[in-house]
Amino acid sequence: MHAITKSGWIEVVTGSMFSGKTEELLRRLRRAEIAGQEVAVFTPALDDRYGEDYVGSHDGRRWEATAIDPDSDLERVFDGLNGEQVVAFDEANFFTEALVGVCERLADDGRRVIVSGTDQTFRGEPFHPLPQLIACAEYVEKFRAICACCGEPATRNQRLVNGEPAHVDDPTILVGADESYEARCRHCHTLRRD
Repeated sequence: MHAITKSGWIEVVTGSMFSGKTEELLRRLRRAEIAGQEVAVFTPALDDRYGEDYVGSHDGRRWEATAIDPDSDLERVFDGLNGEQVVAFDEANFFTEALVGVCERLADDGRRVIVSGTDQTFRGEPFHPLPQLIACAEYVEKFRAICACCGEPATRNQRLVNGEPAHVDDPTILVGADESYEARCRHCHTLRRD
């Protein structure tokens, strides 16, 4: 999939919730480890669904990670590195725009940077900083889930509140899984506007 190169690069794995983004991130990390590469993984501290110091997928797979504050701790990434060739960030959508510069610096330093996160908010709008990361990445892969309503390919995150669609004015970030979200296609995705 990736060319053998002496320079670093950025890979983005994106798509809706339940599309397999984190599973793909974990697959790439396992392959790097099998190849004898040192790996460092970072996750936003506010996402503790799989344990504070782990990246986890909805199917139960996990990888040890360093939890950092997505607003103020990004510079800690550089303090914690000890020559790792591969640096990964899960749930990039919970980080600030500063993640883009951190990923660029890591790639410029010759590292392979793997970033996973959803590219759309529950409103169907771009979820920053993913659009900027996609723009500067060498490799981008967008995953789709299956629509929970009709079975079509799903690219949207349907937030549910007590089983009903969320209101358009609800806060953008709400950490949750299948109790709060469904994957939906464009046609079945809806928002409350009343």
